[in-house]
Amino acid sequence: MATDWEVVIGLEVHVQLATKSKIFSWSSAAFGAEPNASTDPICLGLPGALPVLNRAAVESAVRLGLAAGCNIRTRCRFARKHYFYPDLPKGFQISQFDEPICEGGAIKFRLKGEARSIRLTRIHMEEDAGKNVHAAAGVSFVDLNRAGVPLCEIVSEPDVRSAEEAAEYVRAVRTLVRYLGIGDGNMEEGSLRCDANVSLRPRGSEKFGTKTEIKNMNSFKNVRDAIEHEVKRQATLLDRGERVVQETRLWDAARGVTQAMRSKEQAHDYRYFPEPDLPPLVVTELEMKALRGSLPELPEDRFARYTGEGLSTQDAGVLVADRETADYYDATVAAGAPPKRAANWVINEVLAVVGDARRLSGDNVPVPAGELATLVKSIEDGAISGKQGKEIFARVWGEWGKDKTAPLTGVTATGQIGQLIAEAGQSQVSDAGALEEACRKVVAAHPAEAARFKESPKLMGFFVGAVMKETGGKGNPKAINEILRKLLG
Repeated sequence: MATDWEVVIGLEVHVQLATKSKIFSWSSAAFGAEPNASTDPICLGLPGALPVLNRAAVESAVRLGLAAGCNIRTRCRFARKHYFYPDLPKGFQISQFDEPICEGGAIKFRLKGEARSIRLTRIHMEEDAGKNVHAAAGVSFVDLNRAGVPLCEIVSEPDVRSAEEAAEYVRAVRTLVRYLGIGDGNMEEGSLRCDANVSLRPRGSEKFGTKTEIKNMNSFKNVRDAIEHEVKRQATLLDRGERVVQETRLWDAARGVTQAMRSKEQAHDYRYFPEPDLPPLVVTELEMKALRGSLPELPEDRFARYTGEGLSTQDAGVLVADRETADYYDATVAAGAPPKRAANWVINEVLAVVGDARRLSGDNVPVPAGELATLVKSIEDGAISGKQGKEIFARVWGEWGKDKTAPLTGVTATGQIGQLIAEAGQSQVSDAGALEEACRKVVAAHPAEAARFKESPKLMGFFVGAVMKETGGKGNPKAINEILRKLLG
């Protein structure tokens, strides 16, 4: 049975770096060009073309290593990794072998509220290969746009113990990459790719079992589903007394199964040797200091700060999942909004209409952080009701909230929120006599709740809501609270 076996998983995540050009040449590294439009003599492997290292790629790799707590090599070399495949024009890939730029470190995240830390073996730089495109009637094409695109390969120790933990680890890597601004982490576009090495061993055993490598997982769901299937497949084999074959397997999402791709019973001989056309890479102490100073507040540090400021672990987790969301929340609080109410608004109102949190970056959003702070403070001060606040927000965001993918440019609401708050405040019922009459009517209509109020003060929310309904949502919440406290003793 699967419960008799311990799952051991190691992950290799390839992160495409968001540089303008390729790692060793000048061609564009942008996604989406026509096939073979972004090529040059270097990435095509033409005779006499020599590679030149992209400084921005190195800086991205070092920042990633620093954020993950790795040891950074101040001097390292690239190597040639030889294999033959149609999408590899040179017949070798420029990578790093025995001298990776980053060693050690860990990826930290939370799974079901519990802190996790998966150790890293290494992070190294390399160039991507091209892409084989298989068409109908057995015809295949090669698109070399991706050849030479800069990658960081993040190799974990075999510390992962479940498919769910593996998926959350990959999600944490993507979050970190986006926080650092070194990649977009779009799995569907191939800019973040994951391979999983999966094996089983008897519970309590220290010896590793035979592993299989799973490829072709292009979403967090696929990572989880593929590993879950592979664990069940291996457990079934072992329970029957059969052996697991070391091989590479592909995930077929349509059928929900892994299938054999090629045998890996013996290790490939890639004939690594130092890349003769590139000098050793040296990172100076001055450069290291500057790159360390460029790091933003990292997700787990932000999470600790938010919970320390009184936010729930659930709210803090939602806010730190995307840097843009956290930045927007921080700016709202910095503009004077109370933290808990600001968190509620960002999570329940803003994220509900924004679609992709990355659209919150910059100032060109319908409700900038400063304007949201004005709205939240007005509700907190009793100038308008919560219902009026939501109506104002919906009115300002309005048309742009309908399309959750369109860019939010040129639609800022600076000053508009204040004007609408003033109008709503004028329509708000603040007359003491009218409000007291509404409050008395509600209390009289709910004698049982009124009798229980002293033992259950939380019923105040029930009474306030009932009075707001009685006033058509236009009652002054602060005044209503004061009148109800007197009436209910």
